[in-house]
Amino acid sequence: MKKTIGLITAGLLFLLPAITNAQVAITAVPFLQIEPDSRGAGMGNTGVAIADNASALFWNPAGLAFQDETKQASITHSNWLANFNVSDLFYDYVVGKYYIEGIGTIGAHLTYLNLGEQAQTGETSPDVISRFNSYEVALGGSYGYQVNDNFALGTSLRLIYSSLASGVQTSTTISAQKVNPGSSVALDLAFLYRTDPFDVGGRNARFSVGSNLSNLGPGIQYTDNAQKDPLPTVLRFGWAFDLDLDDAGINRITIANDISKIMARTDQFEVQVGDSTITKTKAVGPLEALFTSWGSFERFDGQRNIDVGLMQQFMIGAGIEYWYADQFALRGGYYFEDPQNGDREYITFGAGIRYNLLGVDFSYIKTLETDHPLANTLRFSLLIDF
Repeated sequence: MKKTIGLITAGLLFLLPAITNAQVAITAVPFLQIEPDSRGAGMGNTGVAIADNASALFWNPAGLAFQDETKQASITHSNWLANFNVSDLFYDYVVGKYYIEGIGTIGAHLTYLNLGEQAQTGETSPDVISRFNSYEVALGGSYGYQVNDNFALGTSLRLIYSSLASGVQTSTTISAQKVNPGSSVALDLAFLYRTDPFDVGGRNARFSVGSNLSNLGPGIQYTDNAQKDPLPTVLRFGWAFDLDLDDAGINRITIANDISKIMARTDQFEVQVGDSTITKTKAVGPLEALFTSWGSFERFDGQRNIDVGLMQQFMIGAGIEYWYADQFALRGGYYFEDPQNGDREYITFGAGIRYNLLGVDFSYIKTLETDHPLANTLRFSLLIDF
């Protein structure tokens, strides 16, 4: 074996959400879980029950159904894992939506994560043999259908391509297996319910609830068929409450809460290689995982196996947003994962400005650990109405 590409691949899979060694690490292409818009990121990673702009394609494609007034596009950029000070590690997200009379609202998105330059070294020597670039990309389309004035359904379909070892010679093998780029296809299924405006203390209010099952699809492989890694299928459920603070609706707040869970599992099996028995893992089928992932699972923390219970597997985000005259916004939020299942915990801040056809949003992550990889992460989003 002339490459350390196996270590690089494993490291990248574990790296992306937040250098986690928990349930999220059993999945491939975790870049699909990165919250793309600065608005939702500034509200503690909430948005499944809001979904009122082009970024609904990520949070809840059913939200497109209620957007029948403007054509809109959005661009988000973030230097990812800023604490690493790696200039070529960045995340970009481009999304657009368009309403078609009599059909509904459609949208398309492009997600790109650049993982930077990697080095190919010898098996027994640190000398660099060659260098190559790693990246992951997803391209998809979405559709929202309004069943009635209050209820909508939505779906998305995306193509996924993950090139963790681009430029590596095809003759390179790991355990007699070729390393190749991985690809797959994923489906989202979603709904959104919004009440009619109602009175709370003489002010207009609205309550929304939504859910999105995202990235449902076959596993992705970098070697042989027996070693597919599951996609990061996520079940997200949430609610949002909007309240006007004055009669004119100039001052308004939104409170939101999202609860999400990874719906993926892997099975272990043994294979005989010569006189040795090797333990390998394979992805549980995506439909089967929707049922089997409700139990506990074991993970290895480097020293021992740890049992992760069902309640520890839920990821929780909460946020609040204040708007003045639909022109200026302030946001804050909190995000939590159990220490045995990701161990991400941070508070978020954000702001937004709308002027004529343009909008600008930014968000900032303040981690509770000073050395956390996500510390000081900034996202910037540009929103354009046509």
